[in-house]
Amino acid sequence: MNEPVTATMSEVRRHLADTIDRARHDRTPTFITQRGRTTAVLLDADEYRRMLHIVRSAEDAWLHRLADEAELEGREQSVSLEEMAAQLARGDT
Repeated sequence: MNEPVTATMSEVRRHLADTIDRARHDRTPTFITQRGRTTAVLLDADEYRRMLHIVRSAEDAWLHRLADEAELEGREQSVSLEEMAAQLARGDT
């Protein structure tokens, strides 16, 4: 992916076909500004899908790691039913 270009909304409107071609063929995203603020980005659809796949894969890996950590923590601090009954009989809480 090339370095992004910044263009105003009116520039994008005037040159929409060129902006799309730049995104598709040159792999150059365009940051679109309105009133001096970046409000959107136009990029190639395949590039968007690739980025979305990376983000989702990273989120999945993070969630799996959290689940594994929670499962391990749960096992480390768990007690058997017999131990729980003994603690309750002794008044340990």
